[in-house]
Amino acid sequence: MPIRRAHITSSAAQSELTTALADLRVALKIPADFPSDVLEEAQEAASGADPMPDRVDLRAVPFCTIDPQGSKDLDQALHIERTGTGFTLRYAIADVPSFVAAGGALDIESLRRGQTLYAPDARVPLYPTVLSEGAASLLPDEDRRALVWRFALDERAQVTDVALDRAMVRSVRQWSYVDAQAAVDARMAPESLGLLAVIGPLRQQLERERGGASLDASDEEIIRTEHGYDIERRSPLPIEDWNAQVSLLTGMVAATVMLDGGVGILRTMPPAGEDMIAAFRRQTKALGIPWAEGVDYGEYLRSLDRDSPAALAVMQAASGLFRGAGYLAFARRPAEDPVQAAIGAPYAHVTAPLRRLVDRFGLEICHALVAHEPVPAWARDGLAALPSIMGSSSALAGRLDAGAIDRVEAAILSSRVGETFGAVVLTVGKGHARVQLLDPVVTATMDAGDAPPGSSVRVRLASADIATGTVVLERAPQATASS
Repeated sequence: MPIRRAHITSSAAQSELTTALADLRVALKIPADFPSDVLEEAQEAASGADPMPDRVDLRAVPFCTIDPQGSKDLDQALHIERTGTGFTLRYAIADVPSFVAAGGALDIESLRRGQTLYAPDARVPLYPTVLSEGAASLLPDEDRRALVWRFALDERAQVTDVALDRAMVRSVRQWSYVDAQAAVDARMAPESLGLLAVIGPLRQQLERERGGASLDASDEEIIRTEHGYDIERRSPLPIEDWNAQVSLLTGMVAATVMLDGGVGILRTMPPAGEDMIAAFRRQTKALGIPWAEGVDYGEYLRSLDRDSPAALAVMQAASGLFRGAGYLAFARRPAEDPVQAAIGAPYAHVTAPLRRLVDRFGLEICHALVAHEPVPAWARDGLAALPSIMGSSSALAGRLDAGAIDRVEAAILSSRVGETFGAVVLTVGKGHARVQLLDPVVTATMDAGDAPPGSSVRVRLASADIATGTVVLERAPQATASS
């Protein structure tokens, strides 16, 4: 689950920070371009005939997409309508499987990459942009291939019936989160978008009831000022979580379909151990926002003020509980249904096939199972290798994310060397401690001293090297701390 989403604005482009980020991608051997045979095959697939022509025609349904401003790789489009006391939700997912030939150059390259990689200043796509931002993307006013989930929902937005069809769709509008929220707030949104503001909160309530939790944090924009680098944060809008709830609903249904069918691949995450929970409780107390006994973990996170530096620090610490995520591939139903602990239910990745390899397989398997057809050989035979492929690509994404955050944080602090800051000790290891500044929210390592985990300390910034992302902190005497 993402906790930091940083972006570099034009003011900070072509700077020491962007140079450091580019060097990081080179050091991690992240591919910059696609091989020529992959580009050629992608172009042929984009301009070629649909290999699955017998599609349901849903072009008259006014689907729309809701994404960050400027997005071009549009995986999902939705449409919602009232049906009696409940709702009919259609969720169109880009039909990436129809563009990728099993064993072809695109397939092999996607197996090598695993997922789209994101850095604050760049994106390394899973598929060439002629597909991911073109023929396969659910762009507005274009006929597009899609796998369309149809969910019948009751008055509480609980799923009562499911269908999944290959269809042709046509999105009528690409909404940004900001514009969509403004339309909903002004009561000028089209019916489908307005109903998202109804079923979204209903699904949030169901999330509370099953013990689910979210770590969705603020967007961070890195800007360049006359004094150095700075950060501007934008708290998530309500519609972002409502939209995410539709994706979560789809992933939970997909997991049930695959479990019932006895074949598929699930996203898993074990529950946090008691020692991790106890450590997190100590950190919340030290940060001044204690997690009270008897309060559900998810409810506690939902109560945080996302604009507060201390709350941001709590969320950073909370990310330590969301560890151990992986994938479970199976050719017969597991003895026990595995639960994704943060979601509170079995869950599968099937809503972002333009950006994640595993979704292409999950979608194809679900379509076959819902249609009571044999699962295609390529999808069934490829399952066993997927956990390793996705694990390796996720590890690379994690190294890129961590390295990028280190360099961004060093850039933000680079003009503040010599200042003192309030901090909390997150963990203590062999002679060193991992601490987190309260404002700005930055983590770094320093000599452990005698400060136990969860304690508050004052630290002095000794140096901040943007090129390596290295921040050096020293303990500051309490009596002389001034900031």
